[in-house]
Amino acid sequence: MGILAFVEDRPTPKAVYNWRVYTAAAVASWASCMIGYDSAFIGTTLALPSFVKEFSLDKMGAAELALTKANIVSVYQAGAFFGSFGAYASSYYLGRRKSLLIWCTVFILGAGLMLGANAQRGLGLIIGGRVLAGLGVGGASNMVPIYISELSPPAVRGRLVGIYELGWQIGGLVGFWINYGLQETMEPSHKQWIIPFAVQLIPAGCLLFGAIWMKESPRWLLSKGHRDLALKNLCWIRNLPPTDLYIVEEVAAIDAQIEHDRIHVGAGFWKPFAALKERKVQWRFFLGSMLFLWQNGSGINAINYYSPTVFKSIGITGTSTGFLTTGIFGVVKTVVTVIWLLWLIDRLGRTKLLMFGAAGGSICMWIIGAYICVKGADAKNPDAQLSGGGIAAIFFFYLWTAFYTPSWNGTPWVINSEMFSQNTRSLGQASAAASNWFWNFIISRFTPQMFNTMGYGVYFFFASLMILSIPFVYFLIPETKSIPLEHMDELFAIQGTRRAHAIMMERLLCEDEEFRHDASGAGLTVEKAKAEQVESV
Repeated sequence: MGILAFVEDRPTPKAVYNWRVYTAAAVASWASCMIGYDSAFIGTTLALPSFVKEFSLDKMGAAELALTKANIVSVYQAGAFFGSFGAYASSYYLGRRKSLLIWCTVFILGAGLMLGANAQRGLGLIIGGRVLAGLGVGGASNMVPIYISELSPPAVRGRLVGIYELGWQIGGLVGFWINYGLQETMEPSHKQWIIPFAVQLIPAGCLLFGAIWMKESPRWLLSKGHRDLALKNLCWIRNLPPTDLYIVEEVAAIDAQIEHDRIHVGAGFWKPFAALKERKVQWRFFLGSMLFLWQNGSGINAINYYSPTVFKSIGITGTSTGFLTTGIFGVVKTVVTVIWLLWLIDRLGRTKLLMFGAAGGSICMWIIGAYICVKGADAKNPDAQLSGGGIAAIFFFYLWTAFYTPSWNGTPWVINSEMFSQNTRSLGQASAAASNWFWNFIISRFTPQMFNTMGYGVYFFFASLMILSIPFVYFLIPETKSIPLEHMDELFAIQGTRRAHAIMMERLLCEDEEFRHDASGAGLTVEKAKAEQVESV
């Protein structure tokens, strides 16, 4: 079997890999388009001359300007932190689909509020609107990976959750390029800077209308006792009849997991919190949160939110040139994300990608920091020419992007969407998403001050954190590719992280052979399988 081959946990009918599951993932990923766009457009919008003039940013001192920009950017992450936890409550009572609709509506309200800002009203509406938009994206960042993960066949779960990441990058690509286009084609005006804020409504509107077609997660429905609708939705998504052995086996595994959680965790809104007393549950929550510490420690969100500042530190001068360089950064991220999505995440696996990306990205950051330390950048001279060393630094910046994107950009979201049991999945994903937005907030809040005080040391700081992430992944994170969601507890219970995946896959193949042998000629149905699985719990 080749290193890039798909690995199935059991014989899988080709009908399972159908357009419905891919389309459901794509529709849900409009949420990540709005997140990606929001993350990307704000940095270059704050640098637009029309925005600077309307809100008198050019009259502020360096410290006041840094604080103002940091507040505009970081209140979004603060809202997203609380939205992540709010989505746990909404998904528990209302389900994944309705919850996503609610948080999308909150985002639309925030985006609309921002459009009322002008010189007379000041920045208050933008800041308030970004808080609401942050609440919306925080809730969406919790819901979408869970929803897609619960719909996905194990062999392509990474690819399907990866569509969420692709949506993020496509939104980011538009966000990075939109202000370059406006700068080049439109005279500075109120309309020039309000357009990027208005574009936020497009992906949110597509999600709102697309969600009408989406099906509720069968796993959530089964956990709430809506068995008939759950089976109907699962058969529709898998494109198989309810009597197919694949459906019977999948439902039996879900039933067994739900029964196991009912016995060992308990049913109810607060029971997953009570489960946090268990060391094994605490451990997975810790791992999920730490993945986002390392992700943000790579420096990605310093670049996303303050790309003009980052490129200025390397030696890129001029508004249009800075916007163009930022736009190319967005193109590189999007192209590499497609490669990650189609060929790497479900073939090479999660942990290998994380370690390889951290090693290569760290080297690039050390080189960029060393160039700025030794040569420096004449950022105060708008007519300065970029030196050969500066061009090399730009090359290594894009090379860093090529290392980071197929590793730490989307892989932590994939792992967190699949590593928790059914009863703790919503809370676990809420914790992980909140961790992402917390560290996102810290980076976005203090990046301007870090560049003012540390200079090239900022790059050394991020390079060091990327190196430290490698032993963390190697010793603590088991490979999760192709493992069914209902068997994650078993995977994490195996001693020896590096061998856990191989042991689990061998165990799954043996269990599948036994199940099919018992089912042969026994007339096994979903209800019979449920009874047998529950008896074995």
